[in-house]
Amino acid sequence: MKTTPNVSLWHSPRRVLFAALGLICIGLAFLGVLLPGLPATIFLIAASYLFSRSSPVLAERLLLLPIFRPFLPYVRGDQPLPRRARVVALTVMWIAVTSSLTLLFLGGRLRFWAATLIVGAALIGSFSIVTVRR
Repeated sequence: MKTTPNVSLWHSPRRVLFAALGLICIGLAFLGVLLPGLPATIFLIAASYLFSRSSPVLAERLLLLPIFRPFLPYVRGDQPLPRRARVVALTVMWIAVTSSLTLLFLGGRLRFWAATLIVGAALIGSFSIVTVRR
């Protein structure tokens, strides 16, 4: 049976690239907190993904930032997400979906493929929120 050697962060160009992109995403997320119109959440999600693929140390440090500390038990799977949080997440998500579809329709820019994509993503998100217990 062949085993792959443990490759450190600095010996893999892909891991270095992912770590660098993750750090850039963190910087953009902090700018997003300060600048209106620049989203912070998506950059934090991207950084989390990039760090999980490049460096467990950086991924852990991201989760230990004070802003994430209250959510750490849910991310690590120590506790399931409370029912109230699930209800709020579903409600806010479907309000956003309905608002988006309505505004696109009223503006004459709603296309069938876009509506299908938006509703499909919302259904997948809803299924995840309802069924996944970490």
